[in-house]
Formats: sequence, structure tokens, C-alpha cells
Amino acid sequence: MWKLIRNNKKKILTAILLGAGLSSAQAEVLVILPESGPMARAASSIKQGFSSAYIASGSKIPLKFVNSDQMKMSGLLKKHVTKKTQMIVGPLSVSEVDAIISAKPQIKVLTLNEGNKKLANVLQFSLAKRDDAGALAAVLHKDQIEEVLVYRELGTENENELFLMALMSQAEHTLNVVAEKPKKLKKNQGLLLLGSNGWLNSQSALPKKRIYTLANALEQYKPLPAGIKFCDSPAVHETGWYDMKHAYAAQPVSLPYQRLLAFGGDAWQITQSLLENPKTKAHVFEGRTGQLNVQSGQIRRTPHCYLYQAKGLMLLQI
Repeated sequence: MWKLIRNNKKKILTAILLGAGLSSAQAEVLVILPESGPMARAASSIKQGFSSAYIASGSKIPLKFVNSDQMKMSGLLKKHVTKKTQMIVGPLSVSEVDAIISAKPQIKVLTLNEGNKKLANVLQFSLAKRDDAGALAAVLHKDQIEEVLVYRELGTENENELFLMALMSQAEHTLNVVAEKPKKLKKNQGLLLLGSNGWLNSQSALPKKRIYTLANALEQYKPLPAGIKFCDSPAVHETGWYDMKHAYAAQPVSLPYQRLLAFGGDAWQITQSLLENPKTKAHVFEGRTGQLNVQSGQIRRTPHCYLYQAKGLMLLQI
């Protein structure tokens, strides 16, 4: 975990206001994740985060985990959805999300990815690039950036195309990809560096201000260029998430999988809030992956943004 230097003394709230509660006879949550196959490792981290947050919440709502690998969604639902099933969490792959929407379940569903289809009672939750782009766009706006110069590590051009498209659609500035690193930034210009941690740290004579990167450039216990800003899941960098500490202790993983632990924890928090406060139109809280706003059939996630400096990270107020 990075050392965090806060620029205010407010503690991030981690609890949901509990409603009347549901007894085990009234509700069961069906969690659909692949326990084998190519997505099993990611699913394992999500499940660990989900379970740790569930235990920390003290909820008595029973959970039922089922393996979706090589299973037809229609058959899985027919076999496992009962009168006690009040909500479904999952599945994980895009194709399975589309399949569960096509099956038209009659109960509320919280998918763990975004598909190509939509259904009123199916909430789609993911670590979407558009949410990361929206957070960085807010930082750029506050920094009064009018033009963003994008400098990329050779061979990584395709990795961040979705992010750049999302940033272009949300930002109030122009984006220009450059073949060479600029020696100096003009007023109201910013430099977005896209590449690996090693590549970032190999860049000499970088500006001390108005430089930016993405969370995938971070490596645990390795530095970043001084003055660089990025946006990421707060539970990876901030203290106070005791269920995350428990999950990480049970399953130590690298930063990408720590983000999946946080994602799983937020999936439980959304689930609990929807079940215990069914009449609430807007569910808004500080989650492990950012501020979460659940309303009108959509989930909006706003990651936290940080400034890297020699003495640690500073949380930016946007």
C-alpha cells in the first residue's frame, strides 16, 4: 500500500445505513462467478473481496456461490434461482452478461461487467474506462489544461485506446498524440504519459507540473516521476478499509488484483444497500473503487485522484 498524505482531516465513510434487514427465510443472494477457466483468477479476487466485505458488514443474508464456467446461463438460472432468491450478483464475462439479460430474469441483477444489451432490472457494474477518464478529465479541468499532449511507450499503443476515446468524449480540451516527448510545456498544456512503470521512470527531464498518467503504470513499492497525477481505486492507496486488509492478508496479490478485491467489496456494498433499502431511489456512498452513485438503473463510479511526490501520495480535492 502507498503512504497517503491527506490534505484534509475528513475520514472516508465506509458504512451503509442499514434498513430493517432481511432474515434468511426471506432472502438469498445468488453469486455467479467462474471457478475455473481463463477468468477464474480474476473471479477469485472478486469473490474474496465480496466475501470479506460481506463478513465485515455483519449481514445475515445467505449467499449461494455457483460456478458459471462452461454453463449455459439459461440452464444455470433454471437450476439455481428459487423463491428465496432475492438478487443475483454476476456473471463476469461480457458474453454471460448478455446471456443473462437475454434470459430476462424477474429479479434484480447486479452484473460484474458491462454487456451490449440492457434490461431495466439489470444493473451493470464494472471498472469502466469511461469512469477513469471522467475522473482525470476533472483533474485536467481544475488544472486549467486546454491541450493534452499524449506521449506513449512504443508497443503499448493499443492498450489505452478505449481510455483515450473516453477522455476525448468527456473532456473540454484537445488531445494530440506526439511522437517525441516535448522539451517544455506551454501555458495550459498538459502531458499524459502512457506506458509501463519502468518506462515512466526512464524519462528524463520531465516537467514538475501538469504531467499525468494512468493507474496501470503503477507497480507496488516502485516510485513514479515526482509531480505526476493519476486516478485510481481509493482502497488500494488509502487506509480504513478493514475488509480489504483482511482480503489482502488472505490472498496477497499485485495491484491489478487488489483493484479486483476492491471491486468485489463494492459489489457486496451495492447489493446490501439495494436489498436493505429497496425504496431508496439513489444509493450514494464512498466505495473502495471510488464514489458510487447508483440510480436510474445506472452505476456511476468516480475514482479518487492523487499527486505523487517524494514524501508520498497526496489526495487531490476535485
